[in-house]
Amino acid sequence: MPLLDTRAWQPRRLAGAGYTVTEPATGQALGTFALAAPVDVEAAAGRAATAQRAWARTPHFARAAVLRKAGDLFTEHAAELREWLVRESGSVPGKADFELHVAAQECYEAAALASRPVGQVLPSEAPRLSYTRRVPAGVVGVISPFNAPLILSIRSVAPALALGNAVLLKPDPRTAVCGGLSLAAVFAAAGLPEDLLHVLPGGPEAGQALVADPRVPVISFTGSTAAGRAVGEAAGRHLKRAHLELGGNSAMIVLEDADLDAVISTAAWGSFFHQGQICMTTGRHLVHASLYDEYVERLAAKADSLAVGDPHRDQVHLGPIIDSAQLGKISGLVEASTAAGAKLAAGGTHDRLFYRPTVLAHVDDRSPAYTEEVFGPVAPVRPFTTTDEAAALAAQSPYGLSLGIVTRDPARGLDLAERIPTGIVHINDQTVNDEAVAPFGGVAASGTGARFGGEANLEAFTELRWTTVRGDVAPYPF
Repeated sequence: MPLLDTRAWQPRRLAGAGYTVTEPATGQALGTFALAAPVDVEAAAGRAATAQRAWARTPHFARAAVLRKAGDLFTEHAAELREWLVRESGSVPGKADFELHVAAQECYEAAALASRPVGQVLPSEAPRLSYTRRVPAGVVGVISPFNAPLILSIRSVAPALALGNAVLLKPDPRTAVCGGLSLAAVFAAAGLPEDLLHVLPGGPEAGQALVADPRVPVISFTGSTAAGRAVGEAAGRHLKRAHLELGGNSAMIVLEDADLDAVISTAAWGSFFHQGQICMTTGRHLVHASLYDEYVERLAAKADSLAVGDPHRDQVHLGPIIDSAQLGKISGLVEASTAAGAKLAAGGTHDRLFYRPTVLAHVDDRSPAYTEEVFGPVAPVRPFTTTDEAAALAAQSPYGLSLGIVTRDPARGLDLAERIPTGIVHINDQTVNDEAVAPFGGVAASGTGARFGGEANLEAFTELRWTTVRGDVAPYPF
């Protein structure tokens, strides 16, 4: 029996307009659902706040059991969910399988959170027991994007639920099934009590209502830097925490001792995986001048060899861009860069939403595809001559998400990484990596630091309460 019955996507009819789920590869309609309006957010917040109080008192082993069952269900229904990821988000099957694997692991790791030690016994000057304890934040608002819809929703939803919170999830409408309705179906089948998870696909008005609602003290947002600034500003006005995982323009530095036979595949994956629509995508290739010409030539050849097309019906390396607006942005940045002097070594063309993997040479600070986040399959390549220059170029960005360094001397790579502020570093790897056990987040314009994974989840989705207990009432001098 299918987990996702399109006739029962939304048990409660939302007040917003109808929305058609579209397959970007073909334009085919896959189903319809209703969008959330601010009134839906208000109603859901009230129901969630009520349900959360009982959930917070539920024994940790019972909460953990729900999370473990949810992890099992992502595996049991992998074929069905994979098809939705491929068709709705334009993922190739391998990328869809990776999302499903991470989703299951996020649930298992979250289940372990439910029984983690949640406080400390403190020394006290008074004759009393003094201790701290982590308590649920209450209702957590999650706003997730289209590019890795399942991962970028579940990594907040699973730990927030495990720690005793309720969740209001607002996925991007373009991937509301993969990033929202599928989670609701999984957790319902796993035995999550009613009203603890509300899926509210909607536009900016729904997001604004979610951030403003006084019953939602914590916001977990993943998306563009521009939108994240607005969310952070609004959250600040309402005196609530906002965990922001934002954009990036991550650099991969290829030192002069790198093995080009090994590195080209790594470099191509970093820039072209999921059509470059990933916040960690390798957006700047910084290559030692002694390797530069051969690197450009070989990376361009690799780009030309990759198949682009419908990932549901054909075996391809890259699928479609999510929609025409994003395609227009990618194409515009590439065209502006070539007009400013960059050389098109590969790609730069598209058929409908299928954009060819693109390599740009001779880029500099005047090349928008080098200086800005493209969010498309574009690899700008720039030479450097000294390690100092490489460090300066890599750090010369408003973003600070991920960093890759390729060298035969890992110690040298680690030393170079110390000079470049980022939230994530990979030595002898490209910039796109994710594991459920690892902290994830960036600095500067890439967000407010690591807010996902392990200890970071405890901090993100709980409040720290100080409690003291005395045997007798405390005496005071008046």
